[in-house]
Amino acid sequence: MAVLKVIEVMASSTKSWEDAALNAVKRTSKTVKNIKSVWIQDQSIMLTKGGNAKEYRVNCKISFEVN
Repeated sequence: MAVLKVIEVMASSTKSWEDAALNAVKRTSKTVKNIKSVWIQDQSIMLTKGGNAKEYRVNCKISFEVN
């Protein structure tokens, strides 16, 4: 039987939500091993004064197996 732990991570990107999610996984994988899944809980965009997308943000739940 596997035991999983879930942590909450926020990440951002100037490109897209997908890139922000990948940034969350890349950064988390530097210290957490055995990542099994990522669930995107929330998404948001920071806008410029002109109304253009400046930064994409995601709030993720990352699960990993505990040995």
